[in-house]
This record gives sequence, C-alpha cells and structure tokens, in this order.
Amino acid sequence: MKRMLFIYNPASGKGQMRQKLSAVLERFTQAGWLVTAYPTQCKGDATRVARELGGGYDRVVCAGGDGTLSETVAGLMELPDPPVLGFVPSGSTNDCAHNLRLPAGIERTAMTAAAGFPLPVDVGRLNGRPFVYVAAFGAFTEVAYDTPQELKNTFGHLAYIMAGIGQLPNLTPYHLRVEHEGGVIEDDFLYGMVCNTYSVAGVKALPKDRVVLDDGLFEVLLVRKDVKLTDITNALQALLRNAPVQTAAVVSFETANVTISCDRPIPWTIDGEYGGTYAVGRLENCHRALTVVHGK
Repeated sequence: MKRMLFIYNPASGKGQMRQKLSAVLERFTQAGWLVTAYPTQCKGDATRVARELGGGYDRVVCAGGDGTLSETVAGLMELPDPPVLGFVPSGSTNDCAHNLRLPAGIERTAMTAAAGFPLPVDVGRLNGRPFVYVAAFGAFTEVAYDTPQELKNTFGHLAYIMAGIGQLPNLTPYHLRVEHEGGVIEDDFLYGMVCNTYSVAGVKALPKDRVVLDDGLFEVLLVRKDVKLTDITNALQALLRNAPVQTAAVVSFETANVTISCDRPIPWTIDGEYGGTYAVGRLENCHRALTVVHGK
C-alpha cells in the first residue's frame, strides 16, 4: 500500500483543516493511501518534519497557506531523492493554488493531492534558502509577514491592503546593482520581485495558460519611484512576449540567475514570509527540482 505523510497547519486560514480533517483523511484513504498525519506545532516545523520523515514516504502532502507549502518544500529540498509533493491550500491568499490549477474546496483539493497530475516545477533559492513562487523586497513586502494571523483570517487579501496603506508615507527607494544574464542595471528602486507565478498576494498578474513553472527562468520586475499601475501591467504583458522592458517606471526581464546588491541590508520576503535581510541577494533557479501534483 502506498504511504503518504500528511503535514497540516491547524492554525492557517480560519482553522478550516481542523473541521475538515476527517473528510480529508477519508479522501486520501479512498485513493489508496496509508496516511500518517502530523499537525505542525510551530513556525518552521513543516520543514523539520519534511526533512526528517519525508524520505520514508511515497508522497508528502501539506495543508495550510503558501507559507506552509514553502516550509515543506524547504525540507524536501534537503533530501537526495524527494518524494512527490501535494498541496491542500487552506490559507488566506493561496497564490500557489492558482499556479497548480487546484480546484476550489478542501475536499476536492485533497482528492487532487492524492490522485492528480505530478509534474516537475522549478524551485528558487535566495542565498541558499528555497522559495516556491516569489522573493521580493521593498514597498509592501513586509505587509505579508507583519499582518497578524487574526486579521488575515478575518479579511483575507483585504488584510494585506489594509496593512499596506500604512506604509505609504515611509517608502524609500534602494540604490541597487542588479546583475543578470542579460546585463547589469544600476538605479534606485522602490520594489523588486523575482518570481515564478502568475498570482502574487491574490492579485492575478499573468494568465494561467502562459505561466511556465518548469522553464528554468524567473520573471523579474523592478519598480522605480512614481510608478503607475499601467506601467506595471505593460511590463507584465511584455514578459509574456519574452520582451525585456526598461522604462522610466519599470524594468522587467527573464533570467535563470540574478544578483541584487545594495549599499545597505534589504529585508526580503519569500512566499509571503520573512526571508532574511541581506546587502547582497543571490537568486538561482533550480530547474525541475521537485515534482508537484497539479489539477487539470
């Protein structure tokens, strides 16, 4: 009988997994899995459990928000031969659920995690630390990991907007040197995003049918001061055409590796959680590093 390790965060979202646990386990069993369930006890616990136990199972499935998924991936990336990974989203925003084409509803996503389509995906690293879909710095990035869980549970994506408004008077650009495969850029930027996703913080920026999660490339977006929403939209559309963009407001390009240096340490967020503070951020794309279960 196939063996599954089910790692779930009982505190994510509105505590939905506590209410749905029995139904989820039943779905896994119906799909032919012998399941070991582990509720995470603290931040970082999913990484430890995936690292210490994941190698002994045919499949690891995690349930929670994008942060729980990111932690689980970090643990699996330490294994020489990581098992297939499934995801049951139950957080506030669930960007990765959109990328993986997962259906709505915990029981339906549980069935997908048990019997969906395993496909290879790229995994990023920021100074060696894995991330699933985005590493970012600058304006509003602290909102994701500073917003209280209670606020996220109550208001969902609106919580990030409410918390972000308070940052507006304090935005200061960083003077950066950005080295990538296509050249070097040096300028002042308010915000930077290195991603492999079409959805960030619940905002769907790129259409599903054009996202490639295993092409070995990041999409990079750098925003200068006095930017307008149309500038960012045009840059994202250009990325879909594989066309680098450099305007008065936005720079965007694709690359497998990028190094971002600043004259002072920059706080980063990875997959919506605090990712460390670095004067030099080295980001590399680990091509097809994991196999993850997708929906149709």
